[in-house]
Amino acid sequence: MPIISRFFGIVIRMFFNEHAPPHFHVEYGDYRATIDIRALAIIDGTLPRRAAGLVLDWAELHQSELLRDWELCQQHQQPDEIAPLE
Repeated sequence: MPIISRFFGIVIRMFFNEHAPPHFHVEYGDYRATIDIRALAIIDGTLPRRAAGLVLDWAELHQSELLRDWELCQQHQQPDEIAPLE
């Protein structure tokens, strides 16, 4: 599962050939969550409030890049890295 970005201890990943809706996976310590790219919402799992806010802010800034990476993963191609939140 390729890593798309890392920031503040948060790791963002995408799987190849995943099911809809377009989404990405987040790891933060022992927490795991799945984020819907279009809705910018947690659709599975949990994150601490602050980490969730950082992830959703980052996703909003990079929504078009995330959707492009989603399409690449659907075609079993390596997604592009996306700049971390600074």
